[in-house]
Amino acid sequence: MSDLFTRLTRLYTGGLTRPAPALWPDPRTRTIAQFKPAAVLVAITDRPTPGLLLIHRPETMRAHPGQVAFPGGRIDAGEDAITAACREAEEELALPRAAVRIIGPADTYRTGSGYEITPIIALIPPDLPLRPNPAEVADWFEAPLDFVLNPAHHQPRDITVDGVQRRFIEMDYQGPKGTHRIWGVTAAILANMAARLDWCAAPAHKPRR
Repeated sequence: MSDLFTRLTRLYTGGLTRPAPALWPDPRTRTIAQFKPAAVLVAITDRPTPGLLLIHRPETMRAHPGQVAFPGGRIDAGEDAITAACREAEEELALPRAAVRIIGPADTYRTGSGYEITPIIALIPPDLPLRPNPAEVADWFEAPLDFVLNPAHHQPRDITVDGVQRRFIEMDYQGPKGTHRIWGVTAAILANMAARLDWCAAPAHKPRR
């Protein structure tokens, strides 16, 4: 068992057993009576400096074109959230289920589009030979966990839609492939995870020698 898996499991267990912090909501959900279940895989790479696997949706998609997202989608009949998240990651990136080490589900997130998303935190080996499915994934990248779980990078932004002002979280990650705008549901889930795990305040991970 890797040191990182042990550390993440300890932070996860401690964070989920404490009273819930102030989690980032989507206020549009107040008028929605029923939600469709979905799941995403929060895949953390097992490196001395861990990363988080994220994808860009194709610009041609009807919903959320071009946005940064986690691998994931709807939970099919007969599936649980873990099975659905792993299936979607395999369909979208050819990420083998056998390579995924589950840590556990994070706080669910309800969206204004009517989905209740269960994020599944997991550890994966680094440098897997991922193959994006072009119908669902335009590209993928890895952002440092130290960046995406750092509250200092979670910048609140305001937008007015149909005369109603909404506030959302945004992060701009400058990586080898350019700048990636992480916002909306993906950023909110990460902000909620940061509040639970307190990653940046925990002792730094030191790989075994």
